[in-house]
Amino acid sequence: MALVAALEADLRALSAEARRRYPAVKDGAEHAILKLRSSSSASDLSSNEDILRIFLMACGVRNTKLSVIGLSCLQKLISHDAVEPSSLKEILDTLKDHSEMAEENIQLKTLQTILIIFQSRLHPETEENMVLGLSICLRLLDNNRLPSVYNTAAATFRQAVAMIFDQVVSAESLPMLKYGSSSQTARTGSVTGDLSQNINSSESLEKDVISGRSTMRDTLSETGKLGLRLLEDLTASAAGGSAAWLHVTSLPRTFSLELIEFVLSNYISVFKILLPYEQVLRHQICSLLMTSLRTSSELEGEMVEPYFRRLVLRSVAHIIRLYSSSLITECEVFLNMLVKATFLDLPLWHRILVLEILRGFCVEARTLRILFQNFDMNPKNTNVVESMVKALARVVSSIQFQETSEESLAAVAGMFSSKAKGIEWILDNDASSAAVLVASEAHAITLAIEGLLGVVFTVATLTDEAVDVGELESPRYEHHPSSDYYTGKTSHICISMVDSLWLTILDAFSLILSRSQGEAILLEILKGYQAFTQACGVLHAVEPLNSFLASLCKFTIVLPTDTERRSFSSLVQSPMSKRSEIQVDQKDAIVLTPKNVQALRTLFNVAHRLHNVLGPSWVLVLETLAALDRAIHSPHAITQEVATAVPKLTREPSRQYADFSILSSLNSQLFESSALMHVSAVKSLLSALHMLSHQSMTETSGSVSSASSKQIGSISFSVDRMISILVNNLHRVEPLWDQVVGHFLELAEHSNQNLRNMALDALDQSICAVLGSEQFGDATLDVESKSIELKSVECAVLSSLRALYFSAQKSDVRVGSLKILLHVLERCGEKLYYSWPGILEMLSLLRSVADASEKDVVTLGFQSLRVIMSDGLPTLPEDCLHVCIDVTGAYSAQKTDLNISLTAIGLLWTLTDFVAKGLHHGSLMEKESGLNTDDTTPQQTIGEGVEDSNKPDYEARIQVVNHEKLLFLVFSLIQKLVDDERPEVRNSAVRTFFQILGSHGNKLSKRMWEDCLWNYIFPMLDGASHKAATSSKDEWQGKEIGTRGGKAVHMLVHHSRNTAQKQWDETFVLVLGGIARLFRSYFPLLESLPNFWSGWESLLAFVKNSIFNGSKEVSLAAINCLQTAVVSHCVKGNLQLRYLNSVMDVYELVFQKSSSYTGDTASKVKQEILHGLGELYVQSLKMFDDKMYMQLLGIIDLAIKQAIISSETFETEFGHVPPVLRHVLEILPSLGPPEHLSSMWLILLREFLHYLPRVDSPLPNEEGEIEQSTTGHRASSVVSEHKADYSPDKTIPATRITSNMFAEKLIPALVELLLRAPAVEKYILFPEVIQNLRRCMMTRRDNPDGSLWKVAAEGFNRLLVEDVKICSVGGDTDLKTSKTARIRIWKEIGDVYEIFLVGYCGRALSSNSLPPAALKANETLEMALVDGLGDIILKSSVDAPREVLERLVSTLDRCASRTCSLPIETVELMPAHCSRFSLKCLQKLFSLSSSETENWHTTRAEVSRISIITLMERCEFILSRLLIDENNLDNRPIPTARLEEITFALQELDRLTIHPEAASVLPLQPYLKTILREDNHDARAHLLVLFPSLCEIVLSRETRVRELVQVLLRAVATELGLEKVSLSS
Repeated sequence: MALVAALEADLRALSAEARRRYPAVKDGAEHAILKLRSSSSASDLSSNEDILRIFLMACGVRNTKLSVIGLSCLQKLISHDAVEPSSLKEILDTLKDHSEMAEENIQLKTLQTILIIFQSRLHPETEENMVLGLSICLRLLDNNRLPSVYNTAAATFRQAVAMIFDQVVSAESLPMLKYGSSSQTARTGSVTGDLSQNINSSESLEKDVISGRSTMRDTLSETGKLGLRLLEDLTASAAGGSAAWLHVTSLPRTFSLELIEFVLSNYISVFKILLPYEQVLRHQICSLLMTSLRTSSELEGEMVEPYFRRLVLRSVAHIIRLYSSSLITECEVFLNMLVKATFLDLPLWHRILVLEILRGFCVEARTLRILFQNFDMNPKNTNVVESMVKALARVVSSIQFQETSEESLAAVAGMFSSKAKGIEWILDNDASSAAVLVASEAHAITLAIEGLLGVVFTVATLTDEAVDVGELESPRYEHHPSSDYYTGKTSHICISMVDSLWLTILDAFSLILSRSQGEAILLEILKGYQAFTQACGVLHAVEPLNSFLASLCKFTIVLPTDTERRSFSSLVQSPMSKRSEIQVDQKDAIVLTPKNVQALRTLFNVAHRLHNVLGPSWVLVLETLAALDRAIHSPHAITQEVATAVPKLTREPSRQYADFSILSSLNSQLFESSALMHVSAVKSLLSALHMLSHQSMTETSGSVSSASSKQIGSISFSVDRMISILVNNLHRVEPLWDQVVGHFLELAEHSNQNLRNMALDALDQSICAVLGSEQFGDATLDVESKSIELKSVECAVLSSLRALYFSAQKSDVRVGSLKILLHVLERCGEKLYYSWPGILEMLSLLRSVADASEKDVVTLGFQSLRVIMSDGLPTLPEDCLHVCIDVTGAYSAQKTDLNISLTAIGLLWTLTDFVAKGLHHGSLMEKESGLNTDDTTPQQTIGEGVEDSNKPDYEARIQVVNHEKLLFLVFSLIQKLVDDERPEVRNSAVRTFFQILGSHGNKLSKRMWEDCLWNYIFPMLDGASHKAATSSKDEWQGKEIGTRGGKAVHMLVHHSRNTAQKQWDETFVLVLGGIARLFRSYFPLLESLPNFWSGWESLLAFVKNSIFNGSKEVSLAAINCLQTAVVSHCVKGNLQLRYLNSVMDVYELVFQKSSSYTGDTASKVKQEILHGLGELYVQSLKMFDDKMYMQLLGIIDLAIKQAIISSETFETEFGHVPPVLRHVLEILPSLGPPEHLSSMWLILLREFLHYLPRVDSPLPNEEGEIEQSTTGHRASSVVSEHKADYSPDKTIPATRITSNMFAEKLIPALVELLLRAPAVEKYILFPEVIQNLRRCMMTRRDNPDGSLWKVAAEGFNRLLVEDVKICSVGGDTDLKTSKTARIRIWKEIGDVYEIFLVGYCGRALSSNSLPPAALKANETLEMALVDGLGDIILKSSVDAPREVLERLVSTLDRCASRTCSLPIETVELMPAHCSRFSLKCLQKLFSLSSSETENWHTTRAEVSRISIITLMERCEFILSRLLIDENNLDNRPIPTARLEEITFALQELDRLTIHPEAASVLPLQPYLKTILREDNHDARAHLLVLFPSLCEIVLSRETRVRELVQVLLRAVATELGLEKVSLSS
């Protein structure tokens, strides 16, 4: 083990040290080593005396080194319990001997060993050993030469004393109670911190004493007796006597007193339970302390040792603190002596020590409570606590009598600041300078202040304890004190303390608060204010509460005096600022110091804490808060931190109002927390606000200028805070409403305008806040489910507004009440239900002033009505709807504001939309289909809320009837508005009326529709028509908007609206348009109504009259009305034919009266009718018969004739087709007859062919023959027969087309119609169309620059090319046309091609120098005709006769001969397009002769046989002509056209291959035909025919010609088998 090893090492060291001089010690050490090796534990060592003996032997030789080793080993043995208790006497004797040695280390080792003995199991238990051990310490204590030995001896003795008393507590079985160390309790950074620490320690001490206390015993154990004798000796020594038991003549008094103080503070149970100890305390220690106190009081302070006095005072404090309950008399004496010492002429340090003791009592809640309970509340004893508080207050108040009061106050503030930072003030007893003197005085005052604060916090703590145990109610809840309320012990103590001490404390606090400026001390004092005020509030101590509140409010806001204003003005001035920057209104300047700010915060805290118990005291708080509110909103209010002499530019604006922002927030939070108050507390707060406002109202006169800002500010503060309270108490607003609103109504009747406006704004905010709260939030609840409470609240809230309106004597109040109503409806209208009658009553009274001069009233009332209509209808009771309708109608008819009237009409639409939801009639389509046979029985409509199936039917029917009445009430109002003189109003009414019917017509029954038609729609139409016809046509001047140069300036009015008639025309147009929309949606239903036909006839009469007598826009609207009615429903097939016929009759009548109906309006009307006819015909094809179709054509014919007659010069002037004819052309493509009217195709096409140009004389053909043209005459007679009954107007003369422009537009349409016509009708019409197109094409002769021949040529080409089937053999098996008719058709086609291509194409016709693009287009058209003939007609399988085919091929040949037939001189003058046209025709001859085609048929073969002969003749002529021309020209070159022709012919001959059938007709010898046929070489037999001519031109001058001839000759040789053969073969 480690102990054995350490001892062995020590023994070896001992043996080595004693080897020379002390051989016995050496031998003993070696022997002990041997013994030690046989020991393994501490018990073995303790049983072996040799080991202990050798160490004692080493100490006995009194050698320093050996003694040190011996004492060290003894310490190890004792600390490890390796020594028997029986050896203690011997060890103590050895230590006693060593204590007499002079070596310091020996003495220190001795004290260490003594301490180890007291701490081990060798602790002395006998009186002898105890005295011996303590005497060794005391002996060494007398050695003042060595401070280390002295200090160690004192510490060892203290520990020995502590261990002795610990043994006493253990031996007597006492609880170990310790209050703390014997030193002074450290002070924390604040009094509240000290208070909390002392509270905790006091509570634990009291609990431990109570738990460990038993009956006091007078018997002691041996250990207890030893402790008692030690205590007696210490007391004697402290008194200056000798310690008989310790056998010491004298001990230092301070040392003895210090030990006594230690025992008193740490071993409380010893004195409280053991009677002998209590007797020593009472008779000896208390006497000692009284004597010491009295001596210190009577003697001069400088002659008394300060430390001893401090010990005396601390001991006295411990006795008072810990033993006052048992030592009543002694403690009373002590306390009176301490209080007396505060005002005796003692040294300042002595007074400070006393004040520290008194402060300690005050900050210890339990101590102060026990003292007050034992002394002040006991009539037999002195009021020591009251005396203490007065003494402390006297010390505080002494500052105002000192010469250095300002310095002392600054020092006190500095001490509090240092303490707040954790820096403690230390008293220097030897310092005597003036600064230290001031600091010492400040220290004393600081202690006194802290003591007073401790008393305050003690009262607050005890009050909280009484609340916690249930003796008092928390201030958070309302409580009404009863007679047995204060029977609790703690509460009784609290009330007694408050009654006894509050005045003294308030005087001291108010003094410090008024004189001091330090932040830390102000915070502490204000905390005291807050704590004491809260305690008074909880205790319901009204007088102390009001006194402290009044004192606190005094320090919140202080208006500066004149001197302060001047100082402030100089303070805010900057040395660099300009004079204009420092001109501050000193009268209103308010400076909030930090003291004011902190006081205000404290006031807020108090108000928050005591809101339920302040009651009438609220007035004090509110007066202060009103002043704060004025300061916050004052333009010159400033905090002291900002009001420093700093340049203006260096200040931080954000910090200037930081305090104001915080205070304003606290101000608001105070009233927001009213939601946590009890109702009675809130009422008290409201009463206080009312009182504050009423006081200011009585001081405010009617003049605005005389009302001071302070009074207005107070009233404004009260009103704002009332609103805040109301807003934060919406969950219980009913008991508070009358109190709040009553004051607002009182303000509204005040003579001051500002106050009235303030009241109106407040009432507005209050009503909107209440109605906008959560309790009104669920607008979906049924009326039955809404609570009675909500009903009463709603009625109470709105009744106040109603009362204000009806009782107001001033117009501005009435206007303000209407503004409030508007705001309420805008924000909360959907939540109202019970208050609607009152609201509507207010609005209904406005009808009487609707035309008055109070425009604001009208505007505001209407705005409220608009909100109701927009948002409030769902919550409006049904019995109020008719009132809404009446009020809306009144606003619509008022003349004050036009915009209001227009908007009111729009509201009628909104209201009707809402009312229509109650018309459960079902859709009209369902009624018409038989789903609803009873017009008056309500039906369910999809998507609408309907009545419950269990509800009786008669209730639903009654509801429907009510809604019908409401709807007709709206219609009646609108009908009156339609006659309004203001066009904007009546037009808006018309639009609204028809929008209502159009949107909700499916919900109206037939009976309602009948009423609408006969009572509203037709009367409205009649009235508008009459007004439009009879109104004045005089021009109006616009509204006067100013003057210029002395003349009135009027608003510009558009010419279309500058007369009354024109404006009524607009209204009439709107009516007709509305009727048209109704017909579009509901015509089937209206058609089923009885007597509707008579109404339709009336409408037709209106339309006719409007067309012939009305303006253009009226006429067009009338036509549109009819058109919409029939077009919208004829497609569906549910329109009766008579309605369609009636419309056609009206349209026909318009054109029949052409002689009396002219002008621009008539033209527009006719155009509209034509457009409508086209649309009508397209939509109602299936409904037309022969008669109706002929009537349609007759109308169009009349339109064309009238247009031609009235617009003969139109095309010449404007260069385009007249508008009427243009509309005819637009509808012409859609006029094709349907299948059941196929015979009408002939009538239609012949009718329009009649309008193509005619020639007065027979047309000559190319050969000069005369053709008789009877087609046009024949068509005209047919149409005349069909139209005889439908054209009664005999005044229209025969028309004659004098311009081609209409024909140019008509031809493409006719071609298109012919292509769409059925096959039979097409065959019949084909010759007639071809003849008419030929005539038009021949106009190129007289007008080559015109467009008619081009259009006709294009139409002709398209007609043949796209419909070649009509000329095909067997193209339509159903067609049965005679051969003669077919031949006639082909002859007509041949005539056209022959006349036009030969006579008019490829020729140099006279022209007005057309542009190149036009010439190119003409050439392209000519080429297209040739392509159509050569590529389509002649190559198709047509049934044309041979003579026609020969004629067509001959036509191509004649066109191809243009170049070669002309003399050589003429060819050079021929235009280029002529030669190109000739080559084109020649190329078509080659193409027709060629066999390169897959579709070879009989017609193709016939054409090929015809064309090959013609081609050979043409080529032979061209070849022969070349030699003639070369001879005639001599050396001149051949013309380019002629050379191009011969070259083209030779090239095509080389490429040409012919069909055998074509080869068979060539003029060749029979044997050649046979050879060629047998050798299959007949494909180029045509070269053999031209072989002689080729041989002749082989000598031509033209190289290119010779080359091409050589190629052809080689081809001939090849065909004949004459190729060059090798001689060798």
